[in-house]
Amino acid sequence: MSKLELYFKDNFFNAGYTEIMNAKQEHAGSLDLKSAFGSSLNVNNAEGTLMCSGSFRILSNKWDIKAADGSLLGVLRHRLSFFSKKFEYETEDRGIYEIFSPAFSKEYSITDEYGTAVAQFDKINGWFESGAFCLRNESENLNSYELVAVVMGVHGTNKRESNSHHASMP
Repeated sequence: MSKLELYFKDNFFNAGYTEIMNAKQEHAGSLDLKSAFGSSLNVNNAEGTLMCSGSFRILSNKWDIKAADGSLLGVLRHRLSFFSKKFEYETEDRGIYEIFSPAFSKEYSITDEYGTAVAQFDKINGWFESGAFCLRNESENLNSYELVAVVMGVHGTNKRESNSHHASMP
């Protein structure tokens, strides 16, 4: 499942099922947001079959994405960057991808190690709503369901950083 546009969202309390829709507003899968107290999730296809999962490592901001059989597909890491949001997704055998968004933007680009754009996603919701996203995948090497888990990892990392920033303010 590549070269397509998908729409999906987080739940306000980070728990429960949410639907993944294609550009024709047809059911294309679902997200199972496992717990309000954690950030793990499963990504299922339209038939309900588990395609991959994502979760933060214990005491770490690294987001692991695993295949349905439990094998590691890749690791998402936040990269320190001033005036932009930058992440790196290192796959087991398909290269390293950079995820970049200019400061104050809700648009992210995903490029391979040669700088070629392979996908992009936008946060498409309002200020007080939970995260909603539009993913456009052009990659030959990254499955769209895997990229949904990557996007949710970026979203989870951004939420963690925002929460820790607000918690440290007087």
